Amino acid sequence: MKQISIQTLKESLSAAIFAAESGNTIVITRHNQPVARLVPAYPHYIHRGVNVGKGGIRPAIKRAGKIPYVKVLNEDRGSR
Repeated sequence: MKQISIQTLKESLSAAIFAAESGNTIVITRHNQPVARLVPAYPHYIHRGVNVGKGGIRPAIKRAGKIPYVKVLNEDRGSR
């Protein structure tokens, strides 16, 4: 769990939201005392993949038959 001050949150709101969207819980503090929590909005049982939010688009399969789609899905899911 990451802690961030309100002042720092004001300066880097987009980064804090990205961190929460990625599954992290962020405790917001005022004078080093917790006042709020920023948590992911989606349910924990939804898998979003390890590449979510990394920007850019890459083709899932470069050429038909060269890379099996199951391998690509396993890479995105962290080989679970």
